[in-house]
This record gives sequence, structure tokens and C-alpha cells, in this order.
Amino acid sequence: MSQATPTTPLTDSEMYERVISAILDHRLPPGTKLVEDKLASAFGVSRTRIRPVLVRLANEQVVTLIPNRGATVAQPTEQEAHEVFEVRRLIEPTLVELFIANASEADMQQLKRCIDDEEAARLAGDMHRAIRLSGDFHLQIAERAGHQTLGRILRELTSRTSLILMTYSTAHERSRDEAAACGCREHRTLLDAIRLRDVREAAHHMREHLTRLESQLQFTPPADDAPDLSTLFG
Repeated sequence: MSQATPTTPLTDSEMYERVISAILDHRLPPGTKLVEDKLASAFGVSRTRIRPVLVRLANEQVVTLIPNRGATVAQPTEQEAHEVFEVRRLIEPTLVELFIANASEADMQQLKRCIDDEEAARLAGDMHRAIRLSGDFHLQIAERAGHQTLGRILRELTSRTSLILMTYSTAHERSRDEAAACGCREHRTLLDAIRLRDVREAAHHMREHLTRLESQLQFTPPADDAPDLSTLFG
């Protein structure tokens, strides 16, 4: 009689990736309580293994840790939302300029595939995947730009942007093709300028793109039912 193979415990990085993916995919809404006992049970680890993961997420301002009250998925304020987009408009034109200086044709093709995949996800009605791919488009530019510090800042801002979109986009807008994420058409326009290696035009399109995204926000948070952590991660 064969015996079941013991399951290898998840690493801290794997647990972090699962939680951050659930946040970026909009499966963990802002304000969701992240109960350590439930997470430990869902991941099959001890409670002491959960705390470092939550601390890492808190350092990235994706989770809020309050003494004696535990952890919740962060709920950005209106001011924080504006600040995130302000900083993105400051750094992303520079990242685009560096990308243009360093990018190969293969890098251009990778951006195109990211847009194509996002568009396909939208057409299929998979808005969670579309939103994630939308952020990946920006992160691809940052990765090939070769500026580690700005790239690290943008990764944090991309996670916070996802929370902002979840908090301040209405349910109706989230279901629309061009809402709650970067529009495919604007990404294609930006990519056209990048292909021409027109730094000034690409930077202009990036700033306008982020401004339009910010302008869609409605600062009346929708009410969402909290998901069950055991069901989500178990």
C-alpha cells in the first residue's frame, strides 16, 4: 500500500507571492482582515511563519499592521491615491527614457505580447487577469530600464495602485473595458512612440496615461464582502 508523499512546506517567499497575487488580482479587497491563525492553517504552517510575511507586506504599504488589532489589506486614503500617481508621473517618464536607450527588438515584442494578452483577457471578461497584465506592462519597462532603485519603487507603487483601483473604482466601472486598469489603446500608443525611440513623445504619453487613470477614480469606496482566507489559500 503506497503512502502519501509529505507536502513540502511553503517558503516565506512563496507565501508572500500568494498573498500579493491575491491582492493584485483583486481577490483580497482593501480592508480584509488577515487573521494569522487562518493564514497559518490555509498555508499549512505555524503562526510564527506568517508574521514575517505580513511584516514584509506592511513595509511595502500593501498591508496595515496595528498592534493588538492584527493585519488588514491596506485601504489607501484619497491623499495617498493622489500621491501615488504623482510619484508615478515623476519616475515613469525617466524609466521609459532608459528603456528606449537599452531595449532590444525582443524587449519591444515582449511589451506587445503583454498588451495582446491584456486585450485577450478583457475580451474574455477576465478583468482580474487584465488588471494584473496592465501592471506587468509598466513593470516590464522598469525591468529593462536597468535602474534598480526606481524599479523597486515602481513595484511597490504598482501594488498600491491596484489597491487604489479596487478602493476607488465603482463596480460598474471595473466591469468596463477601459476602466480600473491601464487602457490597451493607450499602451499601444505608448509602444508606438517607444518603437520610434521618440523619448519626448513617449514620456508625454506616459504622463497623460497616468493622469487619465487617476481621473477615473471615484472617492466613494464600494462595499465588498470579505473573502474566506481558508477557502482562498487552502
